Amino acid sequence: MADKREDKDMLLGRNVPVADEYAPQLLYPIPRSANREKQGIEGEIHGADLWHAYELSWLDARGKPVARVGRFTVPASSPNMVESKSFKLYLNSLNNTVFDSEADAATTITADISAVAGEPVTLQLSGPDDPSLSGVSLEGDCLDSLSFASGELSEPTAALLEVSDGNDVAEEKLYSHLLRSLCPVTGQPDWATVWLHYRGRALQRESLLRYIISYRRHQEFHEQCIERMFRDISARCTPEFLHIQGFYTRRGGLDINPFRSTDRKAEPLPRLNRQ
Repeated sequence: MADKREDKDMLLGRNVPVADEYAPQLLYPIPRSANREKQGIEGEIHGADLWHAYELSWLDARGKPVARVGRFTVPASSPNMVESKSFKLYLNSLNNTVFDSEADAATTITADISAVAGEPVTLQLSGPDDPSLSGVSLEGDCLDSLSFASGELSEPTAALLEVSDGNDVAEEKLYSHLLRSLCPVTGQPDWATVWLHYRGRALQRESLLRYIISYRRHQEFHEQCIERMFRDISARCTPEFLHIQGFYTRRGGLDINPFRSTDRKAEPLPRLNRQ
């Protein structure tokens, strides 16, 4: 965005009262470019940040509350991420706002989020009992029963990942529920499941698990952690294709599911039971 605010304006880590009136100015953009440059990520990024908002409410034309669950899709190609606390506070500011119809509400919300992201965002509204909100089980092999050598965990680096000797190619779907990273502002833990599907040089599974666990003391935003994984795994196994998605448990009525892929047409998976 042209009028980027300074970090001192970020609401994350501060005690902020709930807004009682519609307040789109609360939304806070975090430019993606700085961290991507730091990580050495170049070129077009495919994928999306999939958000579920479980505490989404406004007033209908007669003043009666409406409760919905919102599924937001923010393209990974957008210039900015949407900071999660500002997202929560913005959604709360809608609670006493009157909209003539659900379509009017969706139009306003989508326009506000798109303006901050810097690219069009999509929103799907569902009733709280909508069966499409049911969690799914992941396809593939879970890594969590593998043995793990104790010792001091380093920061995540591609060097932790081991691959097969020679030119053996594997296609695998793998996942772990043991991802934990830390918020770079508050230092509070973020918990997630991470899933990947790739075809390339076979990853040594114990090394992949150790790599995932190495994020335990690592401080980065959710989206940045998944992009770091995407970069490191790509560097080590030179995949023909790679899809990776993090399923972070909800905070403040929001969960975030960053998805990155080598395929511009690939779609993120739905939410998990854990979320």
